[in-house]
Amino acid sequence: MRIAVVGTGYVGLVAGTCFAESGNNVVCIDVDQEKIDKLRDGIVPIYEPGLEELLRRNVHDGRLSFTTDYATGIDRAQVVFIAVGTPPGEDGSADLRYVLSAAKSIAENMTDYAVIVDKSTVPVGTARKVAEMVAAHTKHDFHVVSNPEFLKEGAAIDDFLKPDRVVIGSGSQRAAEIMDELYAPFVRTGKPIIHMDVESAELTKYAANAMLATRISFMNEIANICSRVGANIDHVRKGIGTDERIGSRFLFAGCGYGGSCFPKDVKALARTASEHGYEFRILEAVESVNDAQKRVLFDYVTDHFGEDLSGRHFALWGLAFKPNTDDMREAPSIVLVDALLEAGATVTACDPEAIEEARRHYLGDRIRYEENPMKALEGADALIVVTEWNEFRRPDFEAVRDALNSPVIFDGRNIYSRKVLERLGFTYRNIGS
Repeated sequence: MRIAVVGTGYVGLVAGTCFAESGNNVVCIDVDQEKIDKLRDGIVPIYEPGLEELLRRNVHDGRLSFTTDYATGIDRAQVVFIAVGTPPGEDGSADLRYVLSAAKSIAENMTDYAVIVDKSTVPVGTARKVAEMVAAHTKHDFHVVSNPEFLKEGAAIDDFLKPDRVVIGSGSQRAAEIMDELYAPFVRTGKPIIHMDVESAELTKYAANAMLATRISFMNEIANICSRVGANIDHVRKGIGTDERIGSRFLFAGCGYGGSCFPKDVKALARTASEHGYEFRILEAVESVNDAQKRVLFDYVTDHFGEDLSGRHFALWGLAFKPNTDDMREAPSIVLVDALLEAGATVTACDPEAIEEARRHYLGDRIRYEENPMKALEGADALIVVTEWNEFRRPDFEAVRDALNSPVIFDGRNIYSRKVLERLGFTYRNIGS
């Protein structure tokens, strides 16, 4: 099948590469010539395990190509995916200018019938707007389909090639059959392709992310209660996670969620509800809890060292919002660093992948960076763990103790054993115990 993907960001690049891997002829389109040139050379602008190798193989084999020219990319395409950004506006609503611009360019360059697929996370009603835009600029037949993605950063390739489910929203039998054929190689193990109306498919992605964000914020609230009453959040987590009605996933307490999806999608769903005259009170609370949770580690630091941190130096392990990605959008590390600097402290941060992102876009040269975790500890009054990279899970704690000015660890991801650290003479503070 000949496929076009508009947008070479996280979703578009993963989708295009994986569709090529299943034997399709895929052209990815982007207006950024520099990015396209790098992709043609096999240089991937994001960090995602396995993506670069897969991309290079499919480029080499001729199934995957990149262009800035819509006419070249759309020519004879049977399915065209829109995978451009939908950044949040100041009011939390999704900005659809790039989606509608892509739809217009697709329409102007169509050469035959095509299924146009909203792959970007978009609010209810977007497919209708896309259809109106396309109809105004082409005489060719088409159908618009909603096909939300459910990729986890750090595991996106496996998620795409082996999905839990594929959601397809369409009012056209013809379009639905084409999408079934396209996804057939990925669901051979029996995972479902779920067909529904377009509006339900659009809402499904937001509902899924909002539910997961709610579980995280709920557990962080329970963790904060645990620390006040002498309970242990890990014990509580196991106690409720074995209940089949609840399950064990997304029950880990921490220093808040971040990334490109949960914060944006929670805001967008709450905004959609508001636009239709409904106050989504639970999501407003989820967002408020998460904003507060990003300051919990700073509160632990000031509880120990005092409000004035002038002359204090801290080592930060982890900058990305989660492991196996360089994504720092809405990362808790940003809130923590800003608070530490405002209180007069200095910071050295270590992250296996996100240092350049931090330096270029988020924290600049306001802090120091170190690629070696142990070197980052030199001269620090405490270690603060923000991201649970595997590299940070089993350090030589005696060496850590010797490198720090004082044996203090603030663990924002609960990856260490209190019993072990206290036996070694550390002061240890984690989330929820």
